[in-house]
Amino acid sequence: MSDATDPTIPPRPTYLLPRIIGLTGGVGMGKTTVSDYLQNAYGLPVLDADLYAREAVEPGSQVLAKIMERYGTSMLLPTGHLDRTRLGEIVFGSAPERLWLEQQIHPYVRDQLEAGLRQLAAQGQTTAVLVIPLLFEARMTDLVTEIWVVHSADGQQVERLQRRDQLSLQQIRARINSQMPIAKKIEQADVVLENSSTPEALFRQVDQALGFS
Repeated sequence: MSDATDPTIPPRPTYLLPRIIGLTGGVGMGKTTVSDYLQNAYGLPVLDADLYAREAVEPGSQVLAKIMERYGTSMLLPTGHLDRTRLGEIVFGSAPERLWLEQQIHPYVRDQLEAGLRQLAAQGQTTAVLVIPLLFEARMTDLVTEIWVVHSADGQQVERLQRRDQLSLQQIRARINSQMPIAKKIEQADVVLENSSTPEALFRQVDQALGFS
């Protein structure tokens, strides 16, 4: 793969499982659709980086304390949970602030992914799926044995985000621009899944990538 000689990418260790699929892609392009299918149709265990990222900022966590120290208690909802919308307005409008936040969260996410893989290995699992939206940006490619990138047409991506997250076009563009361009992710993929047609067409590609077409 083209990132193998990139000095910014850590060397890949001895893998905990024979097959670890790193599923990534642009925001709103269909990662959850693919991971749900892999889990429901094939029974593959899925470890989701987004879920761990949410855990990292739960009330009482060290990361949430650092966020409050940096931005103030106005970052909290009445329930004591992080106001993710308010924080998003800050970090998606400032690359340095986004980098700072990622430096707080990514180590926790990586630790949880590694712990999950160790647990699956102890259970005798041979294949796992890691859903990591920022697989390249967070330098976590060393955790996986193969990289799958799901992508769709730009217009479809924007439409899905508007429908799913009720975001303005400006907010959507900020989120898209905060990630590595999808074309660069595709260049480094072992498997490319096109999600611009029907779910059935997408699932057929997944079947083929798994070797069950």
